[in-house]
Amino acid sequence: MVTVGSFEAKTHLPALLARVVRGETVQITKRGVPVAKLVPADFPGKKDLKEAAEEIRQMRKGVRLGSVSIRKLIDEGRRY
Repeated sequence: MVTVGSFEAKTHLPALLARVVRGETVQITKRGVPVAKLVPADFPGKKDLKEAAEEIRQMRKGVRLGSVSIRKLIDEGRRY
């Protein structure tokens, strides 16, 4: 873990964020006292994305437009 002061964090934020993107954790201190941490965000893995896509496909199967045509919906949307 990298530790930086608040002034350095302010002036070098883009570089610190680049380190966080690579998986590092950055601790920010104010007058030597830890006050914050920059940590990588949790992103869904490929498996999670595939599951989400399948859930969307399943939801779409249950959606029906009835007597409304897609063309009519598109034309109405263009009016606004």
